[in-house]
Amino acid sequence: MPKMKTHRGAAKRIKMTKSGKLKRAKAYKSHILTKKSQKRKRNLRKAGFLTSADIKRIKRALGI
Repeated sequence: MPKMKTHRGAAKRIKMTKSGKLKRAKAYKSHILTKKSQKRKRNLRKAGFLTSADIKRIKRALGI
């Protein structure tokens, strides 16, 4: 059986931390920013983490 290929789209969006958590960027930060408050935009800059429900599926896509 051949090796599993890494899902390149997922690999570009999700990074693994040293402790093994999966880190991602938050959505809703790309356009229509004028109606969003400074506080909301500032919080969107912070990293988000994947939920436990997604971890198994995404790790398989990343080949981890």
